[in-house]
Amino acid sequence: MAFDREASQPLSVIVIGTGFSGLGMAVGLKQAGIESFVILERAEAVGGTWRDNHYPGCACDVQSHLYSFSFEQNPEWTRMYARQPEIKAYLQHAADKYALMPHVRFGANVVEARYDDATALWQVKTADGRVFVAQVVVSGMGGLSNPAYPKLPGIENFQGKAFHSATWDHAYDLAGKRVAVIGTGASAIQFVPQIADKVGQLDLYQRTPPWIVPKPDRPISARERRWFKRLPFLQRLFRFGIYCAMETRVLGFVLNPKLMLLVQKLALAHIARQVKDPLLRRKLTPDYTIGCKRVLISNDYYPALTKPNVEVVTDSIKEVRAHSIVTADGVERPIDTMIYGTGFAIQTMIPRGTIFGRKGLDMFDVWKEGPQAYLGAAVPGFPNLFMLMGPNTGLGHTSQVFMIESQIRYVMDCLQTMKQRKLRAVEVRAEVYDRFNENLQGQLTQTVWASGCKSWYVNESGRNTTLWPGFTFRFRSKTRHFKAAEYVLEPARVTVSA
Repeated sequence: MAFDREASQPLSVIVIGTGFSGLGMAVGLKQAGIESFVILERAEAVGGTWRDNHYPGCACDVQSHLYSFSFEQNPEWTRMYARQPEIKAYLQHAADKYALMPHVRFGANVVEARYDDATALWQVKTADGRVFVAQVVVSGMGGLSNPAYPKLPGIENFQGKAFHSATWDHAYDLAGKRVAVIGTGASAIQFVPQIADKVGQLDLYQRTPPWIVPKPDRPISARERRWFKRLPFLQRLFRFGIYCAMETRVLGFVLNPKLMLLVQKLALAHIARQVKDPLLRRKLTPDYTIGCKRVLISNDYYPALTKPNVEVVTDSIKEVRAHSIVTADGVERPIDTMIYGTGFAIQTMIPRGTIFGRKGLDMFDVWKEGPQAYLGAAVPGFPNLFMLMGPNTGLGHTSQVFMIESQIRYVMDCLQTMKQRKLRAVEVRAEVYDRFNENLQGQLTQTVWASGCKSWYVNESGRNTTLWPGFTFRFRSKTRHFKAAEYVLEPARVTVSA
């Protein structure tokens, strides 16, 4: 078994990814005095989804002061909702400030992680042939990492330019081009307004319209930033106020979906104000309860769709040809460029042949009915493997960073327990895992996400594998301490280095 060529013995921890999850986990390790770890990053820079997604208009839909590490508040945010370059710079700043860069191995695209029963060690291989070995693996890959591409008849025949919003080609000039945008998700509503005035014609292919509410964005003044910098407690107080306000949304999403009708009235008024054409307004008005799919925020999406060179196409795509798209009604629209705003492969985040646990067990086979984990972190048969932003830790109402930090604290408590009790392996008990997920799915059936629409939250068998059904402070309470009784504990034969 080969080791990281820079290490003379197995590492304590391998962290995968350098987004909020991976960097946050690395900071936790540093603060605990654990230096024997590496962070594997497939790209050549840190940042995760905020490095990869750089399409025009890319921004966060959670307020900047909440969408950040609690231990690294940024008084210099320039907008209430930060844009991509600023978030990417923030993550790089965190990596530099906490001395994480020496631990990062760039160009390390993980192709296989395999647990060795005899040694209780994980062997992680990368596409370029490197092999890393450690006692514990923490995956910070996240769900928004692998683009999902549409399966359209004849798409292989298209001879124009095509790219996904997550792989935006800034060198390609859209000026005057006939552009087809496929999909109307969170990315599309941000980049469509940015390109509508540049292109010659924009055809927006919409399968299901999203619910959209106004975006309360504004610049943060220099005076406000000075106050936040001089008096950090003011920023913490402001952050807490945002958190409390966002948590109230759970009342409608989970506890009483009928409350979402009040938000729906706000969204309908938003459409009515910005779209005067009744035909277009009908096309853009959803027929499902608001909140069933992701609720989006924008002030410029609807106005962009009213421009004379923009057409919203609701007929299904029958065929893609070399330089055109034909819809089910027989209309053929010529195009030069296709841009996919079709989101990410959430339900197949870990493909077959990637992660192997005890006795060569493939996680893909364990997840036949869809991804699931205990506290979104642990799976039976996969000792010493923890996921951050794992199954059912996603949110529809507030900052994902809060959930990530909760899981990091949980994993860190686990590592401390392993050290104190001299354990070489911990594995969540199957009955604990099953009971947790049975209760979780029972709660999800009562939420607005189960009100009848088709969304990326739910897999083909109707199982919601994505969202946490409740308040985030409940999740933090459940992850506050690692409960050893919920795990099978394997004593160490030798002391693990830290």
